[in-house]
Amino acid sequence: MIDPAEKERLERLEARISEAKKAHAEPEPRADEHYSQAQVAWRMVTELVAGLLIGFGMGYGLDAILGTKPVFMAVFTLLGFIAGVKTMLRSVTEIQDQHAATAAQDDEGRNSGG
Repeated sequence: MIDPAEKERLERLEARISEAKKAHAEPEPRADEHYSQAQVAWRMVTELVAGLLIGFGMGYGLDAILGTKPVFMAVFTLLGFIAGVKTMLRSVTEIQDQHAATAAQDDEGRNSGG
C-alpha cells in the first residue's frame, strides 16, 4: 500500500517529467520548408528558361523596332542565359546556406542536449 502523500508526490514528478519532455521535444519539420531534389531541379530549370525567354523577347523586340534582324536577338539571348545561370547560382547558394544552418542547429542540439 502506497501512502497518499507519496502517491501525490509521484504524480507531480510524472507531470514535471512530461512537461520537461514536451519542452525539449524537437518540433515537427514543416513540409513547405523542405526542398526535395526535384523541387530544386525544377526551380533551376525555370530560372534558366525564364532568363532565356526574357533575353530572347527583348532582343527580338529591339530587332523588330530597329530593323536589325538577328543581332540583338542573339546578344540578348546570350545575356538572358548568363542572367539565368547567375540566378541559378544564387539559388544554390541560398539553399546551401539553409542546409548549413540546419546542420549547425542539429549539431548544436546534439552537443548540448546529449
